[in-house]
Amino acid sequence: MDRDDPDTGTTSKIPILRYYNVFNSEQCEGVTIPPSVEPSNPFTPIETADLIIRGMPIKPEIKYGGNRAYYSPTLDYIQLPNQTAFEREEEFYGTLFHEAIHATGNVKRLGRKSILEPSYFGSHDYSQEELVAEMGAAFLCGYAGIENITIANSAAYIAGWLKALKNDRTLLVHAAGQAQKAADFILQRTSNAEA
Repeated sequence: MDRDDPDTGTTSKIPILRYYNVFNSEQCEGVTIPPSVEPSNPFTPIETADLIIRGMPIKPEIKYGGNRAYYSPTLDYIQLPNQTAFEREEEFYGTLFHEAIHATGNVKRLGRKSILEPSYFGSHDYSQEELVAEMGAAFLCGYAGIENITIANSAAYIAGWLKALKNDRTLLVHAAGQAQKAADFILQRTSNAEA
């Protein structure tokens, strides 16, 4: 709604609150609800990527369904949308690797502080953990031979978190070290420092 100010001659917008009745479709009679359509893209597994996940030591449970991907530190499981919900197989594996890197922070695995201690979205620890997960996912994608989609996506994602961290370059180096350690854990490789 517009309001004219007689003193200044300007027009401004006035927000209006509206009230609507909302009903569950099961409460309505005579209304045909179209079935919800889930995306269904053909999915061809990438064997090397599957082998990486199958070989992960102390692997968390992986659940499928819904439209979000996340790792639950308290219940130690990975939740992913169905594989056919992803436009490309590379996107699925990049997301799975990202969540698997988060899972390495669990006390049963590497015990990373940024997973063990609660942190809120956008906090320093949260941002650092996202850098670790995305870099680690990029390392695993490279190992699996997945290159064509993950490099641009990972670079943009990492740049976003670095901006949130005000371009702290030492943090980037630290996060990269943790990401490599997490990727090595999943791949069951011993780093040169430990050899």
